[in-house]
Amino acid sequence: MVYLIDRRVQGKNKSAPNRERFLRRYKDQIRAAVARAIKGRSITDIESGEKISIPVKDVNEPTFGHAHGGVWETVQPGNQEYLKGDQVERPKGGAGSGKGQAGNSDEMNEDDFGFQISREEFLNYFFEDLELPNLVKTQLASTTDFKSQRAGYTTSGTASSLHVLRSLRGALGRRIAVGAKATRRLKDAELEMAELLGSVIDMSDPRILALKQEIHHLRTRLLAIPFIDPFDLRYSNRIKVPKPSTKAVMFCLLDVSGSMDEQKKDIAKRFFILLYLFLTKAYDKIDVVFIRHHTAASEVDENDFFHSRESGGTIVSSALHLLTKIIQERYASTDWNVYVAQASDGDNWDNDSVACRQLLDNTILPLVQYYAYVEITEGEPQNLWEEYSQVLAHHAHFAMQRIKTPADIYPVFRELFKKQAK
Repeated sequence: MVYLIDRRVQGKNKSAPNRERFLRRYKDQIRAAVARAIKGRSITDIESGEKISIPVKDVNEPTFGHAHGGVWETVQPGNQEYLKGDQVERPKGGAGSGKGQAGNSDEMNEDDFGFQISREEFLNYFFEDLELPNLVKTQLASTTDFKSQRAGYTTSGTASSLHVLRSLRGALGRRIAVGAKATRRLKDAELEMAELLGSVIDMSDPRILALKQEIHHLRTRLLAIPFIDPFDLRYSNRIKVPKPSTKAVMFCLLDVSGSMDEQKKDIAKRFFILLYLFLTKAYDKIDVVFIRHHTAASEVDENDFFHSRESGGTIVSSALHLLTKIIQERYASTDWNVYVAQASDGDNWDNDSVACRQLLDNTILPLVQYYAYVEITEGEPQNLWEEYSQVLAHHAHFAMQRIKTPADIYPVFRELFKKQAK
């Protein structure tokens, strides 16, 4: 019998298997509770855990018990007020310490069942129905491909992998090493025999007979050494080494021009924070490139992307030119799945908006798998939205959404990255 011992570190009074079983059993209720919880918290706090409440009726389990049956009497200790046959009135609700108003219902209620879920569990439920769309090249999951490469020789293998030259070379070296002593002695004995034959005429000389016997023995010994032995066989050895199978890169383009006030920038930052959490949670092998732009675009790190106070005018095409350059220089391989998310208020020079549309049509969209544009504005759509609308009509992997208030961030995000029907 085999015993498996789970030595994972667990908290006090907690059981990992029981917790996983509980989460699986009440998955629908927990998912609904997570959906309610995210409405009341800021996006910057989404990476923390959450206290979840489930109605008690959903976690009640059937129980079996023994019915009393028949007629029976009980005596409760401490009864100094009532006698057998007295009618007891139902107690009325009194003044409690709670802040709510008393109800007029006679029903007995129970508090909801509450428990704490971790950050990982919260993100699992939140991002469960989201994915990067249009993974048409290859699957992006954290699988790893392997490539075969040579790794010397081995003493076992198949006949097709036998390395003949290496095997013969090893056999030759073995024969030389094993027969070296006998070969040297054979040469010396043959020289002695030649000297004796030159000086002695009698072939029955004992010395000649002894040398003949020794030479015969040495030659027999050398001939007995096998030409090739199983020990000599060498096979080409090949090993599998991991290599990245497919790779994805997500470009985040943020408009930081003067027309993007602090509220709009805050909405954009929250959208990208949510997107960044989603990418790092859902996929292991993915690059994230941050590009900020006003009149000029620059690639920055995550900290500068969210916190730099640099601002200026608006030339959106500068970001698209930089995007194209980075894709062609670093992500031009067919192994890369390229995704772009752009956030702007749409306020741009008319001529530059036309140039942006042309760049998307002719250069960028043929290189990417999915392009999502988010326009942050409370009023009417801006000129960049109108130009991008023409792109939307001709490219299925281009998406547009508008965000007017912070409350729109979640619905827009889920609409852009919802799972597609298979």
